[in-house]
Amino acid sequence: MKPFSWAIGAALALSLSAGAAQAADTTLRISLQLPLKSHLGQNLELFKEEVEKNSNGEIAVEIYDSAQLYKDKEVPAAVGSGAIEMGVASLTRYVGDIPAVDIFYQPFLFDTEEKVRAAVEPGSPVRGPLDEAIKDTGSTVLWWQAYGGAIMLSNDGPVKTPDDMKGKKVRVFGKTLGDFVTGAGGAPTLISGSEQYLAYQRGTVDIGMTGVSGVKSRKLWDVMDTITVTNHADIEFIVVVNTDFWNGLSDDHKAVIEAAALKAEKDVRDRVSQIEADAYAAAEENGMSVYRPTAEEISAWKAVSQPVYDAYQEKAGDLGAKVLDAANNL
Repeated sequence: MKPFSWAIGAALALSLSAGAAQAADTTLRISLQLPLKSHLGQNLELFKEEVEKNSNGEIAVEIYDSAQLYKDKEVPAAVGSGAIEMGVASLTRYVGDIPAVDIFYQPFLFDTEEKVRAAVEPGSPVRGPLDEAIKDTGSTVLWWQAYGGAIMLSNDGPVKTPDDMKGKKVRVFGKTLGDFVTGAGGAPTLISGSEQYLAYQRGTVDIGMTGVSGVKSRKLWDVMDTITVTNHADIEFIVVVNTDFWNGLSDDHKAVIEAAALKAEKDVRDRVSQIEADAYAAAEENGMSVYRPTAEEISAWKAVSQPVYDAYQEKAGDLGAKVLDAANNL
């Protein structure tokens, strides 16, 4: 049961926008946990601009950023139930229903941009079966948003090898990443993206795990001083729409939305490398040290990773075996 104040806040935020949307035939409300200035927020702005322009104002798009309405973990249920039309969630938030989605968190599996691009291509043997499986949750995937590689954050020095993680509390954003931490001797703590700043500030955890673009958009350099560039997982967000709502749209409106989604997906995928480069530069400008592990140190991380693969294959069933085989054949 959510706190009463939360429900009041969500209802108020939605009611305030109702007047502005009345002129449109259709309104798409989108929940986002990140700030609007983040690259995922800017990607939604691109989508909004395209949809409203190409529908001649018949479709209005409203973006509720910074977890105003729902936290990341609440988005799948909110969209699937129809409480909101659309939402952005990290792909791993579907792991409870579809364990196979954590294929992207198998350590060092997607270790080049070429492999990532091949895996996330619409209809690819890795992504295609996952998009289909998500339909069973009441949501339809419109597009994927690239977030980049997973990195580690710390204070007073980098996290070079598993030895530096032993006995430490580590912020993670998925069960599989937690398995990785456990294998390295750390203690995983699941903390949502919107809450990690406070977790670092209060010392709730010793080490952070996130994407470097999040360091910039959330100004995490205020509370952590070192980035270790492990790139041990590929972080993907997905933009989903309630399936019943989607099926009720006219073909013309669907076509406008699909075209905008395709443009938004290509734009963010093509820019993610530069986005990451800019974020690393901003982190250093704000006093952070950036450490890139040696090949020998990466090998030490890989050496503790096998239990993660074993656990994945046990939980993810036939679908997991199918997408893992496809990923290995990229």
